[in-house]
Amino acid sequence: MAKLSFLILAVIVAVSAAFAPAPTVRTNAVGSVAFAPKSSSSTFTSLSMSEDMTWEGEEYPPSKVLGPIMSKMPSGLLGLISIVCATACVLSITGSAALQQEPGAMADGSWVKWYYILGSFGGPLAWGTHVAAWIQRKNGM
Repeated sequence: MAKLSFLILAVIVAVSAAFAPAPTVRTNAVGSVAFAPKSSSSTFTSLSMSEDMTWEGEEYPPSKVLGPIMSKMPSGLLGLISIVCATACVLSITGSAALQQEPGAMADGSWVKWYYILGSFGGPLAWGTHVAAWIQRKNGM
């Protein structure tokens, strides 16, 4: 019981420390600022050099939001990939449902197959690729 109490206390302390306000600037014993911003002539950071991905005021985002590979794919190919992924998901669901109807399948878990689990990922992939196809179609690709 003492170990459980210690564990609960440690979790409470860790959670409360995560939400405590942290000082932004600390000073060391001498009085100088410990974490002062460095002054350098080059102000390029990886964040300042990144591309602008905003599309405020527009109906649809630019193709570059899809990344380096899917931004070059035509919308027809992305639509075909979406149909293949959705078909894999539907087939895995119906195959798993058919195996669940067998006697004793729910008791021993014989209806769970790795290829049905793998096919179930087709649903989210189908959704994502159909949105990518829509973006490419709106951008004229």
